[in-house]
Amino acid sequence: MEKAKVYFTDFRTIAFGDGLPTKLKKLLKRAGIGQIDMDGKFAAIKMHFGELGNISYLRPNYAKAVVDLVKELGGKPFLTDCNTMYPGSRKNAIEHLECAWENGFTPLTVGCPVLIGDGLKGTDDIAVPVSGGEYVKEARIGRTIMDADVFISLTHFKGHEMTGFGGTIKNIGMGCGSRAGKTDQHSSGKPHIDQALCRGCRRCERECANNGLEFDAAAKKMHVNQEHCVGCGRCLGACNFDAIVFSGDNAVELLNRRMAEYTKAVLDGRPNFHISLVVDVSPNCDCHGENDAPILPNLGMFASFDPLALDQACADACLKAEPLPGSQLSENIAKPGFVDHHDHFINSTPESEWRTCLAHAEKIGLGTRDYELVIMK
Repeated sequence: MEKAKVYFTDFRTIAFGDGLPTKLKKLLKRAGIGQIDMDGKFAAIKMHFGELGNISYLRPNYAKAVVDLVKELGGKPFLTDCNTMYPGSRKNAIEHLECAWENGFTPLTVGCPVLIGDGLKGTDDIAVPVSGGEYVKEARIGRTIMDADVFISLTHFKGHEMTGFGGTIKNIGMGCGSRAGKTDQHSSGKPHIDQALCRGCRRCERECANNGLEFDAAAKKMHVNQEHCVGCGRCLGACNFDAIVFSGDNAVELLNRRMAEYTKAVLDGRPNFHISLVVDVSPNCDCHGENDAPILPNLGMFASFDPLALDQACADACLKAEPLPGSQLSENIAKPGFVDHHDHFINSTPESEWRTCLAHAEKIGLGTRDYELVIMK
């Protein structure tokens, strides 16, 4: 397979010149989005609206830039995401839309409808065959997303407590899965709790949607109910004391591979295009109801027809960057006995792993990790 082209521009602007939304539109035009026939076509723009309390998600201004460009090309765009499988402000379509509106994503601000991809309760999905799938034969994808003629991903590239980083493949594969689809992807490993490290604060319990955690009031310790736990890893990011670890060494790797296969199910058979902004690189997912300080500087905007090349290019740019002082990453590096993995994402969250996702994505034909970076000033 020949090298994929990934287009890049930084966040620099000049006084009295174009703003960043206009610069993003120029990047997408340079990257060739106009090659897609959008005339009269429904175009799903998949993004993350941010959990309430989190302010590191992408600003609606970027979404409007993409919407305006799709309209210029004759398309009928809508912003979309699917419901979550854990408690929070996005677990059903009503609360999800209210969250999106509160975070600034309304038809008036972005210029198009905002639709929840898997319906009111997260059950409106469709079984999509995975061509070449090794772990998933049928992916449960939000029906509204699969009904679209054109698929565009708009991704906030940031850290993640399990998958190392949340990039394009995660935005599509995990993000487009219905509640059943998300459970399917997370069904590999289950955590256990180190009783010596558990403080009994019960913060993790608030993050569990499946009665997978039980509190021993006498011992003031938390335990995992293995029967109810689905292995989503939400509790992992909630624990500040490193008391929660996954029992299966390959649990994250299996999640990564399933996520890549879900992405392939979403994209196969229709035009698709991908955008990723490396900005406000928080250590954890935008699904958190808070965001920690960025671990890396704002690096720029990337776009490509190849989702895998796009993730690889963003990861490479991040690995070359200097950690920001006062962040989780820089604090980890300063700890006594720090073991350098020569990887900012793993140094930030040692339990995470991301390379198997990209390797498996390439294996199943999702794209290539070999790319040419085209820089636009």
